[in-house]
Amino acid sequence: MAIKIRAGYELSYDCLQPTPMILTLSVHPSRRRDLITPDRMLVQPHVHATEYCDGFGNICHVIHAPAGQLTISTDFIVRDRGDPDDVASGAAQSSLETLPVETLVYLLGSRYCETDRLSEFAWSTFGKVPKGWSLVQAICDFVHEHITFGYEHANPTKTAFEVFTEGRGVCRDFAHLAITFCRCMNVPARYCTGYLGDIGVPPEDSPMDFSAWFEVYLGGRWYTFDARHNTPRIGRILIARGRDATDVAIVTSFGPCKLVGFKVVTDEVVPAESCESPVAVRS
Repeated sequence: MAIKIRAGYELSYDCLQPTPMILTLSVHPSRRRDLITPDRMLVQPHVHATEYCDGFGNICHVIHAPAGQLTISTDFIVRDRGDPDDVASGAAQSSLETLPVETLVYLLGSRYCETDRLSEFAWSTFGKVPKGWSLVQAICDFVHEHITFGYEHANPTKTAFEVFTEGRGVCRDFAHLAITFCRCMNVPARYCTGYLGDIGVPPEDSPMDFSAWFEVYLGGRWYTFDARHNTPRIGRILIARGRDATDVAIVTSFGPCKLVGFKVVTDEVVPAESCESPVAVRS
């Protein structure tokens, strides 16, 4: 059954000097038709923002932030189908020579996904698992069981190999490691970032944040997987896709700046029992 989700953010930065920035914060074009209210980015103090579509199909903005505090925000409502992620246990793995050429870049190593350093382990661990859906699920099971989640383990420069050796990380680290193993096993895999609230699951006792997951190409289409939660979830709102977190950083600054405020909202909107207007509740 379709649901409505209120989502948005408020991010504040202290810039030591005028600083150019690339912002990748807008809802992905594939979800724009689901917007009930506009996803309109507000920047305070007001600066001109040039919108463009990057090489991965994401909506980005270029701004020149003034010295001092900069706040970026949005607040919108989006319609969602309300179903968990698709599961297709029979989805087959394509041989490399039959893959669409646009998927081949997602087989290569990248900044945070060092296929060269993890290939031997991947083949020794997953080489005998049947190809296709079963293989990707086995990879998710391994990452989910062997990596400990904790926000205290966050490190913006941590790579998949470092996650593997340390055995701990945050959602982006789970995604990077699973993506790396998939690529080692010849399954195209791409990194995704967006909103994911506690909809249909017990709420977590932690502040809301953006979330990371990944997609793999099986059976002629892309499917969503999530090594951190390792279960189909409801209400993902995609912001951006890329090879890894480098391509989808929410803010890329070309100069020194410090994040001083961070708030993300992802709530299911449910009708109030005593009135017609909806209210948002934390799921």
